[in-house]
Amino acid sequence: MATLSLKPSQRFQLPEWNTNTYLLCSNAEQQREACHQIRQEARVLRSETNNQAIWDEHDNSTRLLERIETVNRWKEMLDKCLMDLDAEIDTLIQMKESADQHLQAKNLPLDVAIECLTLRESRRDIDLVKDPVEDELLKEVEIIEASRKALQQKVNEAFEQLCLLQDVRQQLSSDHRGKMETLEIDRGCLSLNLTSPNISLKVNPTRISNSSLTLQQWDDTSRFNKKHAEAEMKAASELREAISLTIVQTNNELEAQRVATEFAFRKRLKEMERLYSDLKWQENNTLEEIEEMKKDIRHLEDDLHRKMMNLKLVHSRLESRTFRPNLELCRDEVQYGLIDEVHQLDTTIAIMKEKLAQTLDALDTLYKHLARLQAAIACKANSMLLDKKCLDIRRKLVVPTEKYVPQVDTFTRTTNRILSPLKIGHLQLT
Repeated sequence: MATLSLKPSQRFQLPEWNTNTYLLCSNAEQQREACHQIRQEARVLRSETNNQAIWDEHDNSTRLLERIETVNRWKEMLDKCLMDLDAEIDTLIQMKESADQHLQAKNLPLDVAIECLTLRESRRDIDLVKDPVEDELLKEVEIIEASRKALQQKVNEAFEQLCLLQDVRQQLSSDHRGKMETLEIDRGCLSLNLTSPNISLKVNPTRISNSSLTLQQWDDTSRFNKKHAEAEMKAASELREAISLTIVQTNNELEAQRVATEFAFRKRLKEMERLYSDLKWQENNTLEEIEEMKKDIRHLEDDLHRKMMNLKLVHSRLESRTFRPNLELCRDEVQYGLIDEVHQLDTTIAIMKEKLAQTLDALDTLYKHLARLQAAIACKANSMLLDKKCLDIRRKLVVPTEKYVPQVDTFTRTTNRILSPLKIGHLQLT
């Protein structure tokens, strides 16, 4: 017969069971309410964070776009500034080269002036005089040296200014490259989105470099670079004007001095040609006087010879009459007449000899003075030849070098060959 066997265990009461069921239901409802609240809060959070993320992304994209526009404006200003700076550098280089060329061009006038001064040192005797031509040539050398010094100073200033412009350009170029790289980076950042394949988490992305600048410092630095470049370009422009003015002034001063020097040369040549003509006239007159003196000397000598023959005749008569015999040897009128003739002839011969000596001395003096005249004429001819050579050399200043052909050669042209043309030219001028 079957028997009842119960497992020994704890037995709960019905109220406990009911309470347990109630608690389970209550807890389930509370948990559901709590989950519902959390879900609602999560939905709100999701909505808010999504909206916040969208707006943050939009705001930062807008900020990026504005920053790109700002940097791009600065880049464009730096572009224009760099273009202006490059143009100013090129223009200043051209002006410096022009000043260099004008500086080198001053070598020819200096060489010509020194060559003229050296040539004129070959003047002889009294013609080696400090005349207005020498004063003008020395003044020309001083003006050329002053012009060379002024141009050299401007060339040095231009070189220094070019160095400053290059330094400024390097700063602007560095700033410009930085902005170009920044634009590239910011545009790349602006092009990123949630689906971009190259986005990832980075290590400490919020770090700030110690070398970074504030926005004001960044703006002030670029503004300073731009103003600095503009100031240097203004200084370069003023320097170019000063160089141009110096070139014009030096050229005008040198041209005015060239005209003054050549005027002094021509005036001095006319003076020497006039003196040369006067000396030649004196030489011709002196030669004519010498010929007349020679004729008179020959006449005096002939007359003196005749007087000596007359004296010999008288002496012979007196001597012959001393041999008259006895009473015939008397002092008659013939005797006294012959004696008076002897005295008269002695006096005449003495006077004629004295006059002949005076005439010979005068002739010797004329010959000596003629030699001085001829020496002076040779000096004047030499001086005129040298000055004409100087004027010919100075044609280099107005005639291109490749077209310059010497017209006067002091080494092959003789004095006699130059005298006649000079005299003819003087006669034509007078």
